[in-house]
Amino acid sequence: DGRPLAEYPREVLWRRFGVVLQDFVRYQFNARENVGLGNVAFIDDLERIRVAAEKGGADETVAGLPNGWDTQLGRWFEGGVELSMGNWQKVAVSRAFMRDADILILDEPTAALDAEAEHALFQRFRALTEGRMALLISHRFSTVRMADRIAVLVDGRVAELGTHEALMAEDGRYARLFTLQAEGYLGAGALAGPR
Repeated sequence: DGRPLAEYPREVLWRRFGVVLQDFVRYQFNARENVGLGNVAFIDDLERIRVAAEKGGADETVAGLPNGWDTQLGRWFEGGVELSMGNWQKVAVSRAFMRDADILILDEPTAALDAEAEHALFQRFRALTEGRMALLISHRFSTVRMADRIAVLVDGRVAELGTHEALMAEDGRYARLFTLQAEGYLGAGALAGPR
């Protein structure tokens, strides 16, 4: 809005961010609290928690739990249910959607998801981030490719910046890494010719 960030109280800025770190926390609480911790002001608002879980993909996981939202997650406490890493990641992503954040920071948001779950999340991703800024940090080109703008970092500095198409046309580091990763799926030489 044209105001310097320094003029905003820190707490106001924090509320505008939703974050999912690669090493997300697996809270040893029930499913409702696990998602609700994304915005403790609404930790008892089950409808808001359900909406966040739907956005983050944890809704189906919770539906399959023995006590639904009241199921204790993790094994620290008696009767707790241990989720797969993919399902824990869905809970962590759902936590980020508890905030009505203007800016989402997602560090490897699909690292623990299988290919189908990753595809499902990204099918919804554009709609979920409409009107927001999303910063995706990833080494997976299936994730990176969907970005409006891609920054290639080398030694903590931006080495290349552009769209997928522009970076491929530059034939620099991004193009080389993209090709290496794609060859793992398609086989060497499959990407010969125009990209």
